[in-house]
Amino acid sequence: MTRADLIESVCQKKKLTWLQAEILVGAIFDCMEHSLVRGERIEVRGFGTFHARNYKGYRGRNPKTGNPVEVPPKRLPFFKVSKNLAADINAGRKRNWLKESSRS
Repeated sequence: MTRADLIESVCQKKKLTWLQAEILVGAIFDCMEHSLVRGERIEVRGFGTFHARNYKGYRGRNPKTGNPVEVPPKRLPFFKVSKNLAADINAGRKRNWLKESSRS
């Protein structure tokens, strides 16, 4: 599913215009990105968790030339799926997240 597919799905499910759905999806992704940049953990119950992992720098090797290369330290986003979602996917079950929401 692409971002455009996600926006289209939100349009259909919530009867929103394309622009409204695009703003909604963009706002969610922006909030998630800013939280990860600040080093915060994002937990979506029943779906999974996102966080940034720190990786140390190391001496690598250029596979083309064989020359040593210094790889700098970095932070990368990491996602861990929830046990419930993994079980549902493996069993071929589909959830209705809108009905499971505790807020209306």
